[in-house]
Amino acid sequence: MIGCIIQARVNSQRLPGKILKDLDEKNNALEYVLNQLKHSKKIDQIVIAATDLNDDNIIANFAERNNCDCYRGSEKDVLDRYFQCAKNFKFNTIVRITSDCPLIDPQIVDKVIDKFESSNYDYVSNTIKRTFPKGLDVEVFTFSILELMWKNATLPSEREHVTQYILNHNKFKIENFKNEDNLSRLRWTLDRKEDLEFLRKIIKRIDNRPILMSHVLTVLSLEPQLSKINSHIDPNEGLKKSRQNDEKFIQENKKRD
Repeated sequence: MIGCIIQARVNSQRLPGKILKDLDEKNNALEYVLNQLKHSKKIDQIVIAATDLNDDNIIANFAERNNCDCYRGSEKDVLDRYFQCAKNFKFNTIVRITSDCPLIDPQIVDKVIDKFESSNYDYVSNTIKRTFPKGLDVEVFTFSILELMWKNATLPSEREHVTQYILNHNKFKIENFKNEDNLSRLRWTLDRKEDLEFLRKIIKRIDNRPILMSHVLTVLSLEPQLSKINSHIDPNEGLKKSRQNDEKFIQENKKRD
């Protein structure tokens, strides 16, 4: 079974409550993520993986209202949350989507899954060497690899970013799914107030549902200035912070030794 796990929490640091921010008159960011993914032809089941904090009760309620399964687990050990969720729902293949990607393209999701199924891969993603806009991030991996990571990952970044262990250890069969044109300069994710402004303006200009990458590119070709709204934001700021925590973790362990 191919299960899509959307990791979600309310207490984001850079833009608190971002996944519940309205993107149009009817739908918030999390609703967009879920509605976009429902158009996938390859995903068998979608689960929202929230934290077990009381603040995230609102996410569990959201899932219930939208007839979507919800699993709740550790706030900081996201890898454990993913593993326990996948184990609970008996997923053989896991599609990882984060809740800050309201314009996730279901056609791209299906193409990454197709690539994963085309060979005996452990992990396929369109983020290893990015050619897609940030915000169209798709990762696909086996349950056995998820379990291996869960058992062996020790660094804070590996527990927080779920698949970082794969990228840190050169022992897996991985594949980078590439776009024909390098669009890595574009940012369609939701992490700061500028991202929110950008997404609202884009969505207002598109009537199609689901919203595909091609639809957004058409808008940007007509109004290229829209890309400047959030182009100054460092796309790797979250991972950089995690790696700083890795250094602290390593130094503390050395002191104990």
